[in-house]
Amino acid sequence: MALRIAVCVKQVPDPETPASAFKVDESVNRVVPAPGVPPVVNGFDLHAVEAALRIKDAGDAEVIVLAVGNDFVMDVMKKPLSMGADALVLAEDLVLDDLDAVSTVNVLAAMIEKSGPFDLILGGRQASDWDQAHVPLGLAEKLGLPCVTLARNIDPGDGVVRVERALTDGYQVVEAPVPVVITVSNELGEARYPTLRGIMAASRKQPERLTLDDLGLNAEALKPALTLRRLFIPESESQVELIEGEDEADAGRKLALRLRELNLI
Repeated sequence: MALRIAVCVKQVPDPETPASAFKVDESVNRVVPAPGVPPVVNGFDLHAVEAALRIKDAGDAEVIVLAVGNDFVMDVMKKPLSMGADALVLAEDLVLDDLDAVSTVNVLAAMIEKSGPFDLILGGRQASDWDQAHVPLGLAEKLGLPCVTLARNIDPGDGVVRVERALTDGYQVVEAPVPVVITVSNELGEARYPTLRGIMAASRKQPERLTLDDLGLNAEALKPALTLRRLFIPESESQVELIEGEDEADAGRKLALRLRELNLI
């Protein structure tokens, strides 16, 4: 029987956006999209897609990609399809444009219940926009499932999954029963590049689009649990002190004395 794998992904601003183009509208506490810089699929989520595809390559598995939001860029969101995923399901609504982690969990849980059941639910270890890593943990709690974090390798078996977890000084091997939520880290290795054949196949596939009504949700149920009081770009001030000397040796001696005065050495 084929494994069914859900991979949760997120469309995010490109982390490579030049700092000069990064703007915040403090009146509404939102990042202003940089002109001419398209969004991307969160990098850690692409590692999760890669983990799912490796399982598919090794055996019989179906990979379904799930995303929540609004104003999706299809050339961006179809990347997991061009990598080899089987289907893309989008919860798309104006209300879903700027959700906090709790509301995102509620929508994803409803999508999983509608499109499931799934044996594995994968996601990136965190998203590159907020870097909070709340959603996968909250999703496991909402669904009442075990959660294994920071996976660098996933090996499913008969009713269980064996996961290598990345640690700062090595790795840890754990087993969990399925279904299970797993977050995937970059230690898994680089995500594969889409092939020309994959890109052509993805262009012919249309995502399944779900509204709040389809999911049995309403805007009232998605009110934020987190109050964002201020979003701003911090000002960075730096001072430079030049140490000069008659020659390099003299400048080095004076530098050492100055660092000692500041209790830095």
